[in-house]
Amino acid sequence: MDFTQVSLTALRVFRAVAEQGTFTAAAVSLGYTQSAVSRQIASIERAAGTELLERRRDGVRLTAAGHVVMRRATVVLDEIDATARELSGLPGQAGTVRLGWFPSAGAVLLPEALSELRRTDPGLHVVSREGSTPALVRALRAGSLDLALLAAAPPFRAPDAESPPLALETLTERALCLAVPAAHPLARGDHVDVTALRGQRWIAGSATGGDRLLGVWPGLDERPDIAHTARDWLAKLRLVAAGCGLTTVPASLAAAAPPGVRVLPVRGGPQEQRRLLLARLPHPPADPVTRVAAALRAAARA
Repeated sequence: MDFTQVSLTALRVFRAVAEQGTFTAAAVSLGYTQSAVSRQIASIERAAGTELLERRRDGVRLTAAGHVVMRRATVVLDEIDATARELSGLPGQAGTVRLGWFPSAGAVLLPEALSELRRTDPGLHVVSREGSTPALVRALRAGSLDLALLAAAPPFRAPDAESPPLALETLTERALCLAVPAAHPLARGDHVDVTALRGQRWIAGSATGGDRLLGVWPGLDERPDIAHTARDWLAKLRLVAAGCGLTTVPASLAAAAPPGVRVLPVRGGPQEQRRLLLARLPHPPADPVTRVAAALRAAARA
């Protein structure tokens, strides 16, 4: 099969699989059956004459040939999308920045940055979407995002092992905090001692791609009592306000906590630091990307 005959549908499916990390997740994101996704991937690999995806137990990873195809496919698909926007009267690709962000970044930082951009740079078109840090990293690699706000915890390793490494900038580094019901005994002081966390009930959720519990204070020497699980940070804080348990939050969320919640530092143990990273592919960014990055940087400093 001649690779020049590969369809746009196959290229879109290929990018979705690379971005989502599994055939199943790509099928869900596209609204296709898994067998349809498999057929499209088989067709593009036949055309390439080699495997483009390494199938592993934990998902898929681009091969060397896959990286070549992804780089070129991204250019083709972006040009097609830009043409569609121009024909429908929307801003062209030159003024569009695709931004990804992990959930808690959308509470304070992102709205502030976008609000300032609307005031100072009204011609700039920012398209954003929420995702987990691993999903956002895959989207950057797949070329479907220009910038991403990522969360990082110690030991602060690179977000993936791909080459070349992503360009990373630390916007903030702050201590992890604890959200406590306002009527809870732990809410009476200006901090919580780590020894007081034994025997508490927790509101948590599983981290994507692992067993680490988000929302439980790290390093507890007991099996945590998980009262409720929730993915959404606002749902967790609402459950805290209702007196259903405790949960961890980044310090940046203190200003967004609903009534009935106190956000307090934890003392008496190792400091649990969390970083907010701005990530992009390691090539010189276009001017619109630079302007969005500057707005995010300014919002993080505020």
